[in-house]
Amino acid sequence: MTQQVIGSLFLPFFLKTPVSHLRQRRHTLPASEFRNLTPQDAISVFEIEREAFVSVSGVCPLTLDEVLNFLGQCPELSLGWFEEGQLVAFIIGSGWGKERLSQEAMTRHIPDTPTVHIHVLSVHRHCRQQGKGSILLWRYLQYLRCVPGLRRALLICEDFLVPFYLKAGFKGKGPSAISISNMCFQEMEYMLVGQAYARRNSDCWSLRTYPNLLPQS
Repeated sequence: MTQQVIGSLFLPFFLKTPVSHLRQRRHTLPASEFRNLTPQDAISVFEIEREAFVSVSGVCPLTLDEVLNFLGQCPELSLGWFEEGQLVAFIIGSGWGKERLSQEAMTRHIPDTPTVHIHVLSVHRHCRQQGKGSILLWRYLQYLRCVPGLRRALLICEDFLVPFYLKAGFKGKGPSAISISNMCFQEMEYMLVGQAYARRNSDCWSLRTYPNLLPQS
């Protein structure tokens, strides 16, 4: 009897812990999750953005203060892709109330408007060339289709990115009036009204209800 008690006292921790408890601890973080961003995600967002854009163009679409501002005012117009709790890709948008984007649109959110201005789409450097940007953009656009009152999305991009957005369903609106550090852009438009891509997902979905849903090609 004494031998058995003493032996149990010196059992390794993992043998004394119930198996069910160990299984729960292993799965505290989802393998893949899509959700709206919050101001608490701002640092991770800005680090990915800075690495992606400064190395190429020398400027960031959004400063850290602007990221915090938009995630505070309109988090519902953002979408982050998290893998095991780490942000790997994101999109940030804001409301806009005019037909075309202007310099003012770069820093302002106008609530209760039918237009979303997509400021930035960025993917972590370790996750590029994997199709994550296309998947995230598709999911974001399908999510926007289910937001009452939204009718279209606008963005500006450099010429070399135009084919990427055309493939995603955007249409060109011509050269943008916006300039940043002498860089020129094309303005693109995506109409949210109409039928969604039935071959991928024919119904509106909830970020919380279906956090691991991935579009099928």
